Amino acid sequence: MNPLHLAARNGPYVLVAGLAAGLLLPALAEPMQAVLPPLVALLLFLTVLRIEPSLLLGSLVDLRQVASTVIAFQLVLPLLVVTIGIIGGWTGTPVFLSLLIMAAAPSISGSANMCLMMGHPAEHAMRLMVIGTAVLPLTVFPIFVLIPELGDFQSVLIAVLRLFLTIAGATVAAVLLRLAFLRNPSQTTLKNLEGLATITLAVFVIGLMPSVTATALVDPGLAAFWVGFACLANFGAQLVMYFLTRNRVAAEKATALSIVAGNRNVAIFLIALPPEVTAPLLVFIGAYQIPMYLTPIVMRRFYQASGNLG
Repeated sequence: MNPLHLAARNGPYVLVAGLAAGLLLPALAEPMQAVLPPLVALLLFLTVLRIEPSLLLGSLVDLRQVASTVIAFQLVLPLLVVTIGIIGGWTGTPVFLSLLIMAAAPSISGSANMCLMMGHPAEHAMRLMVIGTAVLPLTVFPIFVLIPELGDFQSVLIAVLRLFLTIAGATVAAVLLRLAFLRNPSQTTLKNLEGLATITLAVFVIGLMPSVTATALVDPGLAAFWVGFACLANFGAQLVMYFLTRNRVAAEKATALSIVAGNRNVAIFLIALPPEVTAPLLVFIGAYQIPMYLTPIVMRRFYQASGNLG
């Protein structure tokens, strides 16, 4: 059987296998540290490549709804976190900075895949991911300016430019390739792309997990705290968003909104932030992959049952 098709068919379990490999075999991650930022760009490229270009934005009504959601998720929410952090005097703490980069990050590239795994259409999640990622340099700019711990003003400008170039380059390249060579891709081709994206995600997580393993070997209690904190932030955000939206929008949109609320592409900041800033946050970024990669298994029954009720 085609290994890419096999990976696409067993996506949730491939992701868990990558997660387990990252935790149990930290030596595998050492040669991967330098390629983590390019892998972020590759994941974005593969995700956009699988989307029909005409579905990227949807109707004008859809675009307004997506824009409002992105502003709420990536600007209003992190500004609220910033306000609470400044009032409480917590802006230099790892917990605050971890929660802030989660709130400021766009949807993960795999959110559309997750919707499909839950039995719902992927279009709304796709638009949230594409629009959210595209406007990230704009929404994150005031956050960087308000929190000096993320870097000085020059660092902010460099980080925003790096993000913009990476996002624009990956998106434009994928759209051009789709229009030139994949106008009407077969189901086999789409399955190949889905399997390649799944494998890339599984490989990517291996490079993020050693920080959790290293912390667990030195201080198991601290590692357990970060894993628990990440699970609470991720699954908690999904549940809160679902119960806020389930009676206001269709089940497939409520599912997409909920998945995106909890599963943010925090790793994209590996592209933007200098190593001295990301180093204290690597344990959170690694721990955050655990609820993210478990979402298709842990939350599938909940979303499917909720969709059937709707």
